[in-house]
Amino acid sequence: MAPVRVWFITGASSGFGRAIADAALARQDAVVAAGRDVETLRALGDDDRVLAARLDVTDATEREAAVAAALDGFGRIDVLVNNAGRTQVGAVEETTDDELRDLFELHFFGPAALTRLVLPGMRERGSGAIVQMSSVGGQTTAPGFGAYCATKFALEGLTQALHDEVAAMGIRTLIVEPGAFRTGLFRPDAAYQSAELSAYADVVGATRAYVREGDGEQPGDPAKAAAAILAALDADRPPLRLVLGADAIAAIRHRTDGLVAELDAWEDVGAATALE
Repeated sequence: MAPVRVWFITGASSGFGRAIADAALARQDAVVAAGRDVETLRALGDDDRVLAARLDVTDATEREAAVAAALDGFGRIDVLVNNAGRTQVGAVEETTDDELRDLFELHFFGPAALTRLVLPGMRERGSGAIVQMSSVGGQTTAPGFGAYCATKFALEGLTQALHDEVAAMGIRTLIVEPGAFRTGLFRPDAAYQSAELSAYADVVGATRAYVREGDGEQPGDPAKAAAAILAALDADRPPLRLVLGADAIAAIRHRTDGLVAELDAWEDVGAATALE
């Protein structure tokens, strides 16, 4: 039986990527599992519905080779899931230029390039879906998460514009905004921290402690997140944004309420700026 969908999932060896791959395979779809550790990816299965592809999403040559391998193996890509990523903690002043650029390469420029690589085939077929694994940090911020949130804000802005560009072509876009889920994001070997400045110990210290002590304590279930993502893609009218977790829902609602209140409070000042 031909697969219903062909998925291309970055960062597929663990966390959300692995959960989405497992969910897709469970419904007899095909999965191109992309990541830096090909041996780990092969643990997903050895049948003809799984293709393990070496991919560092920041490497243009590897991006092109992985997409080419997917097209050679399955003939098409129906769903791109830009999932690869990592945590970074540091006050804005603590974050170096290289640290900021490296994170944007991983969270923004890599996903943007992969999106451009798969769009021609989706346009030709008149169908497809782009799934961007963002975060509650794509709409909210916290001290010490400035670089991380900046990359997610940028990805969401790009994707919101993309939605308006390709919806009429039959291509769906889905921004996923999880809260705290039990992935490996906070593992000591995975959570990157900038060098500390004592001036920010009080304001960023709580964030550092949250990341340092939070691994394995997050309330969210990645398998349930994957099921929610599949349900959203299957819907007749899928959302542009899918917020996952009660914590994320509460945080984003608090932010939007604050935005409306501030807009109301300063409306007269803002509206009085037109030429006479």
